[in-house]
Formats: sequence, structure tokens, C-alpha cells
Amino acid sequence: MEPDHKNQGSDDEDALLICAVGDPAAFTPLVEQFSPALHGYFARRAPAAADDLLAEAWLQAFAARRTFDASRGSARGWLFGVARNVLAGHVRRAGRATAAAGPVELDPWQAVDERLDAAALAPELRRALADLPTEERELLLLVSWEELTPTEAAAVVGIPAGTARSRLHRARGRLRAHLAPVHHLTLAPATAVRADRKESA
Repeated sequence: MEPDHKNQGSDDEDALLICAVGDPAAFTPLVEQFSPALHGYFARRAPAAADDLLAEAWLQAFAARRTFDASRGSARGWLFGVARNVLAGHVRRAGRATAAAGPVELDPWQAVDERLDAAALAPELRRALADLPTEERELLLLVSWEELTPTEAAAVVGIPAGTARSRLHRARGRLRAHLAPVHHLTLAPATAVRADRKESA
């Protein structure tokens, strides 16, 4: 099962978003609570545009607040789903603007480098993540960096929770196999080590 310590917070967040349908003022606590996490999500993927993307995400979330359905997932997962759509739109626009220069890279390699205690090992982790299928990599980063539960990450990506857990397990196995020959690897607290502790049964 997923960690019990998040349940109460998730329930409160869901209630606030439900209230915001009829009382827009109820949206304010959500903005205060989730802005740091959402900004971090954008900063790790599109650092130069993080502030603008955060503002756009909150505008879209507020406009779409009536679409939130607590029976289909948590407020946290819903908000990160909005953020993912905003980021995807940004990447598409940037891709059109720089088509001649090649595809826009969505993976947050610079942030990956900064999270390594041993900078010399950054290329190994980069290669390990690059070898993962895109969806597995995104699930892993949502759980390890953004601290979503596997169920919330599944909702963000748009796949069943059971499928997400299976792909997370496979992704972690691939990372371990790739990095096994490398000695003395230490990851910062918000990487895959934390993800293992969060994995659902």
C-alpha cells in the first residue's frame, strides 16, 4: 500500500479543490501549498521558463477546476497532470521555434548532474536514464523527484496504477543493473533511493 502519512494531506487537498468549484477563494491555499513543488517540476525540465510555466499552470488549473474528480485521483496528481500538459505545450512551441536546430530535449540532464554527490559519475546516470523508455523515465522522476505516489504518477502520465507500478519496478531494475559495476555511487535524497521506499505493495 502507499504511505499512510500522505493520506490526510491528500484528503484535505482534494476537499479544497472540490470547494474551489463553488468558492474560488478555496483555490488560494492550493496555490500556496503546491507552488514550490510545481515550480521545481518546471525548473528541472525548462529552467529558463519555469516562472512563466508555473503561472500558466495555475491559470489553466483554475479555469479547469470543475473537471477535478476526486474519485479518479488526488488533487496533487491532478495538478501535476495540468503541469505536464503545460510543459508539453511549451516543448511543442519551442520545438517549432527551433526546428532547424533539432529536437528539444525534455529530459532534465542538468538537474540530474546536480543531484549526484560524485560529479564524475553523472555520465553513468545520464546514460542509464537515457536508456529507459520515455514513460518509465518520467514515472521514475515523478516519484523520486516530485515525490508523487505511484498512483498519482500513473494519473499524471495517464496509465493504470498497476501498470505504473510494474514499469517503475522495471525501471529501477534497469538502473540498478546499469549502475551495478560503478562503485561508491551515492544519490541525493530525492532520487531513486527514495523512490524505492515509496513503492506500493
